[in-house]
Amino acid sequence: MFSGIVEEFAHVVHIEREKDNLHLTLKCSFTQELKIDQSVSHNGVCLTVVAIKDDTYTVTAMRETIERSNIGKLQVGDKVNVERSMQMNGRLDGHIVQGHVDNTAVCTKIEDANGSWYFTFRHDSSKEMVERGYFTVDKGSVTVNGVSLTVCNPTKDTFQVAIIPYTYEATNFHTLSVGSIVNIEFDIIGKYLTRMMHLTKE
Repeated sequence: MFSGIVEEFAHVVHIEREKDNLHLTLKCSFTQELKIDQSVSHNGVCLTVVAIKDDTYTVTAMRETIERSNIGKLQVGDKVNVERSMQMNGRLDGHIVQGHVDNTAVCTKIEDANGSWYFTFRHDSSKEMVERGYFTVDKGSVTVNGVSLTVCNPTKDTFQVAIIPYTYEATNFHTLSVGSIVNIEFDIIGKYLTRMMHLTKE
């Protein structure tokens, strides 16, 4: 479990494909604090550390993860938002994030907000997806590339988020442009409530 408060961004230093799996080797400041089998969020995707060597570590993504996220689009040199799993003895500064990415979204607009920025994202939407809780609500929570954010101006298939300068610089938001593909995880509480309401109607 994660909070969506990104610790820093890691750099992709090596990519290896093995059948349907993708092995990513990354470098970040806390590599030496990691352990084999530890979970780390990468752009919001929970991946397990499978190897550590010198100042790099390796994680593996399988087909399901690659198809639902932007992990398969990463290239050597890319910046990836990383967060280690949440400690239960601390404050929950973001919101409950599972690291189970639901879908990807496309950045459709970036607006200057006189020191901050508004990013607009568009995602797939259908009746079936809504019934699974794949939607946003005004002032609700959403995770974008692993960053816990508050929703602004949601529609059926779009939403905005406001990004302050610290978040812009400390995460890979500063690398995004119109057309960039990001990972999104909808609020787990909303998904459970929506599913429960749908099942009680059957």
